[in-house]
Formats: sequence, structure tokens, C-alpha cells
Amino acid sequence: MASPACRGNECGTIAAPGLIPWASVFQPRAASLASFALLWLCSAAGVSAAPANPQCQSSRAAQPAVTRLRDAVAQGRFIAYQPLSLRVVDGRVTDADAEGIRADLTQLRARFDSLITYDAIHGAQQIPAIAAGLKFRALIIGVWDPADEAQLDAALEAARRFPQLVLGISLGNEVLFAHRSEPAALLAAIARVRARAPQLALSTSEPFHVYDEPAAAAVLGQLDFLLPIVHPVFQPWFRDAPDGTAAQFVVNVLGKLTPLACGPILVKETGVPTAPEGAGFSEARQATFYRELRRVLPPSHTQGFAYFAAYDAPWRAYDATGAPGAPAVHPEEAHWGLYDDARRPKAAARELPRLPP
Repeated sequence: MASPACRGNECGTIAAPGLIPWASVFQPRAASLASFALLWLCSAAGVSAAPANPQCQSSRAAQPAVTRLRDAVAQGRFIAYQPLSLRVVDGRVTDADAEGIRADLTQLRARFDSLITYDAIHGAQQIPAIAAGLKFRALIIGVWDPADEAQLDAALEAARRFPQLVLGISLGNEVLFAHRSEPAALLAAIARVRARAPQLALSTSEPFHVYDEPAAAAVLGQLDFLLPIVHPVFQPWFRDAPDGTAAQFVVNVLGKLTPLACGPILVKETGVPTAPEGAGFSEARQATFYRELRRVLPPSHTQGFAYFAAYDAPWRAYDATGAPGAPAVHPEEAHWGLYDDARRPKAAARELPRLPP
């Protein structure tokens, strides 16, 4: 429940009866996100927008890519994509295969023309060529571990081979939040990639509150665009809240992030799982959330969102972190997709107008 000093339109929270503790539904990671998010939004409530981040050190060479990215955000339709054929179980990776990737992307291309990925190896090195052949307009390549030179090499080689498709690289996914890297190491990775490919737009993807932590300030100044993760489902009010409130929460977060950004903001992850129903999730609720989000956050050259995620991933229910011995079962993690694991579109996908080939 919101504190008296934080009304719903300021903090993204609402007062609602029957709220349940987040940790009883989701697990410690979600509970941590909810706590940090509430504190961050409430601490910023009532503060007028500041000027653009004074620490921005824009890369002049990357600006053409940033301009193209702005156009893709405003005019295209992004989705966060991980191949169906990829599996990570108890820390062991089964690589994605080209046939599966082609089937995935062929299905997606009817309604999406822009992709954000999470990995540059483990079969993902095949994504750029297949995406180019299917006439996707934009690809942001994720590098899961920016300290791994093999992953950086694969991402940079893809950017070299497909310069009209690859607009940027995301150096890590939740690496600061999960303490898989420190800001200094991330800055070093950014510098190495800048030296090798100054024309590429660079970012990193974190839960939104991480960008406002003092340790992240220097990193923010080096990013050409932001790829925040903004999940209303990690808020304690979500289960009983109207979907319009969940969508407005995303808008409120972007309002707080704008003064920190050195370029466009593309929300990489925001969505609603379609199961289990007992936790307040359904296919209908996913569709309604995105319908509301399109209404309150129309894409522009400065901000937009990607749909999350492309496909259900049943293996994630049992090993959501991809780490050996990951505890417990997280059933909701299997059901984030706008398509199921047989590549059938759910209601949220079926509502989207088809795009020209």
C-alpha cells in the first residue's frame, strides 16, 4: 500500500484491499525488486525533472546508429527474443539450432520487425543472418557476459557482417543487479567495444532502479541508449490492481529515468505471464496489459517498449536463473511468451496488426 506521501500517480502504487506479500508469490529476487522499486519511485516523487544527465559522454561515431535506433523505436515493433531450441538446465546449455531459429523468426516476422537478444553465442550467432534474410529492420545483440571475449567477438562479428541490421549491443543482462559484474568492469568492457566498433550504439540492461544507484552513474554516462527492465508484476499491488495502473507504472518509471538517460529509452522487458492463474496471471490479462500500455506509451523517437517475451520457455520454471542447483520452482517463469512453446500466438500477439514483409 502506498504511503501517505506517495499517491498512486507519483509512485506507481495504489491502495487496494487484500494485498499479499510479494515474497509469498514470487521468490527473493522479485521481493528485492519490489522493495527497491517502491523506495526509488517514492524517493523521487514530487521532484521536478532534472536536465539531461550532465555525465553524458556521447559517442559521436555512434550517433548515426542511435538515429536509426530512434527510428526503429518510433516506427517498428520490438520483441525480446530467446530461441525456443535453447535450454539452460542446472547450468548446462543446449545450443539453439538454425532450423529452430528460422522457424521462430518466421513466425515472429508477421507481427514484429525488430529484435533484442540475450546471447551472442550458444547458437545465437546464427540469428543475424536469418533475421536479415527475413527482412527484420533492427537487431540489438545481447552479450550475456561482457567479460567473455568470445561473446564480444561473436557480437562484433555479427555487427560487421550485418551493419544495416545490427544497431547496437547490450553489454550484459542484470549483471550489476545480480552482482555478476561491478561498474568498473562494465566500464572497461564498454571501452573495449568502443575501441573496436565505435559506430555501434551501446547499452546495458538492468532493473530500472539500478540506473539511479550512485555506483552506476559513471556507467550511465557511457551508454548511448537505455534498456531498462520494468515489471509491474514485481510490485506488491499488482495482483489486485487494474491493468491501467500496471501500464501507468511503466510510464511513471520512464519519467524518472529520462533525466538519467543519454539517448532513447527502450524498455526491454515489461509484461505479464499467462500462468499460473492462481497467482493472478492469464492470457487475457497479458493482452489487456499490452493494450493499456500501447494507449499510455505510444512509441516515439525518445521512448518505447519491447514486448516480453517472444516464446514460452518451460525449462525456466525449474531453473529460472540458469545456475546450477537453482532452488525451488518458479512456474510463472515458463509463461512470459506472447507465443507458446509450439509457436502458437496468444491473445496479446493476435491483437497486433500484421506487418508488411
